[in-house]
Amino acid sequence: MPDVGEGLTEAEILKWYVQPGDTVTDGQVVCEVETAKAAVELPSPFDGVVHELRFPEGTTVDVGEVIISVNVGGDEPAAAPGAPAATPQAPAAEAAPAPVAAPAPAVEAEAEPQGRQPVLVGYGVAASSTKRRPRKQATATGAAPAALAAVQGELNGNAPAPAAPAPQARPLAKPPVRKLAKDLGVDLATVTPTGPDGIITRDDVHQAAAPAQAQAAQAPAAAPARPEAPAAPAPSSTAAAPSAGTAAAPAPEPLAAGVRETRVPIKGVRKATAAAMVGSAFTAPHVTEFVTVDVTRTMRLVEELKGDKDMAGLRVNPLLLIAKALLVAIRRNPDVNASWDEAAQEIVLKHYVNLGIAAATPRGLIVPNIKDAHAKTLPELARALGELVATAREGRTTPAAMQGGTVTITNVGVFGVDTGTPILNPGESAILAVGAIKLQPWVHKGKVKPRHVTTLALSFDHRLVDGELGSKVLADIAAVLEQPKRLITWA
Repeated sequence: MPDVGEGLTEAEILKWYVQPGDTVTDGQVVCEVETAKAAVELPSPFDGVVHELRFPEGTTVDVGEVIISVNVGGDEPAAAPGAPAATPQAPAAEAAPAPVAAPAPAVEAEAEPQGRQPVLVGYGVAASSTKRRPRKQATATGAAPAALAAVQGELNGNAPAPAAPAPQARPLAKPPVRKLAKDLGVDLATVTPTGPDGIITRDDVHQAAAPAQAQAAQAPAAAPARPEAPAAPAPSSTAAAPSAGTAAAPAPEPLAAGVRETRVPIKGVRKATAAAMVGSAFTAPHVTEFVTVDVTRTMRLVEELKGDKDMAGLRVNPLLLIAKALLVAIRRNPDVNASWDEAAQEIVLKHYVNLGIAAATPRGLIVPNIKDAHAKTLPELARALGELVATAREGRTTPAAMQGGTVTITNVGVFGVDTGTPILNPGESAILAVGAIKLQPWVHKGKVKPRHVTTLALSFDHRLVDGELGSKVLADIAAVLEQPKRLITWA
């Protein structure tokens, strides 16, 4: 499992595109994985035949674990599915190595990879990144103290004392596995490792935790009765059913059709989003302001642009003009486009706008951003928005596309919602929520008429943006949408 960047430590295998025995070429996509940021396709760095798939779909795997082996020798046939991987020979040294029972410390410490070290993303890694410290051998470390104790016993005229147990080496486990063990209350020193080179895996930790959890679950039923309480007689098979208020007998387990709760593991994009939102909500002091605006003229302009030959084939909708209005407002109020550097105690003013667009996907909410949106023309912005939405819907958004945002738009109106109080994307200064655009009675030129109306909500970081600046930005956005000709006069 390669490190796809951003300091991620694990990924879930979503889908395998190959099976043992399939021929693969360098660069061919072999599987799709989901990290805490996005779904990523992994290519093979080899030409050869798939030897073994180490993990099934749906498995969460730590970065650095071998997930697939490929026979690149060309002479040996691929092993049958489920067969253990053979120890790689010299020509296939780059393929995933099979576990060795007890590697010698000297060999493990001195052996270093030579030349290109391929990973599934197709790039070489530094030789030092795969070097492991030599594992201590218990027999070697325990021999000298035991012999010394025996000699001292003979010198003192005492019977030789039993040999002291050898000091135990620190269990080998990767950081995510150590965290899992800590969360489950499992002592890694008591876990039997099954991974390569004696590494403790997630399954090892879960297996070690299972007996303790089962015992804890049975503890209330096994608790002894109080001495003064007489033992209850065993119920007769012909006894009448207890009344509705009786709690003597435990209720039967509910049938599958009557399950009242379902637990869904929090992982991947949803897990990262939850952590980011909690961090943002309790770090940046949020302020939210609202404005309701008549956008009838903007809706007319959208219809005109749909028929414009310069916009042919592009995605034209109200969001496009709302995004342009926000960019114009930022140009008129550049101080709103900033970030807070806690370590340096500085405000960082951004002279570029990476415009984030919140997108709901089956895997959770993601916020990819359009790089340098401030410098794009309307057709360029429309093209970028269309590509961003299509990529997000297909689950192909890359981690890089979600980094470096400065401000964000979230369109809650597509769900029929009038407005909301959005939470800032971490590290950004402001987020604009766009409500549903509806025909409503509105006073226009002294008369009540049906007009297209929407409510905008702007949340901002009060450390960076005070009430005056935030109000100016929101008012400018509303003014552009009310009179879209300001896109020209204010530009």
